[in-house]
Amino acid sequence: MNTTPLTEADVPRDVPEPLGAYVAVRIVDKQGTVSGQFPLQAGRMRHPGVVGAGVDLDAAREAATVAALNVLGQIRRRLGSLDGVQLMHVDGLVAAVPGFGELPRVLDAASETFVAILGERGRHSRALVPVGSLPGNACLELVVSFVHAGP
Repeated sequence: MNTTPLTEADVPRDVPEPLGAYVAVRIVDKQGTVSGQFPLQAGRMRHPGVVGAGVDLDAAREAATVAALNVLGQIRRRLGSLDGVQLMHVDGLVAAVPGFGELPRVLDAASETFVAILGERGRHSRALVPVGSLPGNACLELVVSFVHAGP
């Protein structure tokens, strides 16, 4: 796992397109929501499968980091910048075997990514929902709400 501190330079400019009939980012007034982001990198799903059965904690945390970077990339693509963006809430859906007790640590990687890049503006409330499976055999999905100070 990469231990180099993340910066805004790590946020991808080439972010995944929506997989269905929806938009990646929806903004009304100054409130926005980012549709579910998967750990897609260069068109490939990072660490596909189920956490606790083929996907270990370190791999799941790396996947959460990739998905978090995609969230920020989607916001930047929509707004042109991350200036003035403040995260509000993160829903993390994690495909996991029943009883896997480290799920909060999986999502901590996403939370840590947001704070590393946005500072205090990256702090958020959070919900974790374990699920049996996700589209594309993703091990996790992030749905994020935010506010922004821009026009």
